[in-house]
Amino acid sequence: MTKALAAEFVGTFMLVASVVAAAIFSFPNAGVLGVAFSIGFTVMATLFAIGHLSGGHYNPAVTLGLTIAKRFEASAAVPYIVAQCLGGIAAAFVFYLIATGKIAGFQAGNFASNMYGGPDGYSIYAVFLIEALLTAFLVFVIMGVTSEHAPPDFAPITVGVTLAAIHIMAIPVSNASVNPARSLATAVVALGEPIAQVWLFWVAPILGGLAGGLLGRWIYKD
Repeated sequence: MTKALAAEFVGTFMLVASVVAAAIFSFPNAGVLGVAFSIGFTVMATLFAIGHLSGGHYNPAVTLGLTIAKRFEASAAVPYIVAQCLGGIAAAFVFYLIATGKIAGFQAGNFASNMYGGPDGYSIYAVFLIEALLTAFLVFVIMGVTSEHAPPDFAPITVGVTLAAIHIMAIPVSNASVNPARSLATAVVALGEPIAQVWLFWVAPILGGLAGGLLGRWIYKD
C-alpha cells in the first residue's frame, strides 16, 4: 500500500504540474492544444512508469468510479484520495514558488483554477454538465482499456489521448478539471473565488465518475 500511495502522490503531482506549468508559462503561445498535450503526454508517461504500482488513478473521481464498479477495493479509496490531494497541492505550491521567481514579478490571479460564471464565463449549469459528462467518459474509457478483453499495454496511450481530448473540449468552458484533486490544488493557492467555487469541481466530477463506473460495470460485464 505504501508504494501505491507514493505512486498516486507522484502521479497526481505530475498531472497538476503539467497543467499549471503549461498554463502559466506557455500560455497563450502554446494555446489550448499546448495545455491539452502537456497533460496527455505527462499522464501517459507516468502510467507507463509507475501505473503498475497503484493502477494510476491520480484522480478521486476515477478512484470512486472504479470503486462503485467493483474494480477497486473500497477500503483503499480514502487513502488514495488523500494521497492524490496532497500530491496535487504540493505541485501547485512548488510551481507557485517557481512562478514568483520571475524578475518582473508574478501575480497569482486565479492560478489556472477551474471556475464558472463571471462576465465572460459559462454558467454554473454548463460547467457542471461538461465536468460531469467528461469525467463519466474518462472513467468509462479507463474501464474499457483495462478490461481483460482490451489489447494489452495500450491503456496508458489511450488514457493520455483521452485526457488531451477532454482538455481541448473543456478548457474554454471550465478550464478543464474532471479531477477534484487538480481543482483543489490550484484553488488552495489562488484562494478567493476559486476556493469558493471548488465545491462544483468536486461534486460534478465525482457524480460523473460514479456514473461512468456504473455504465462501465454494465457494458463490460461478461
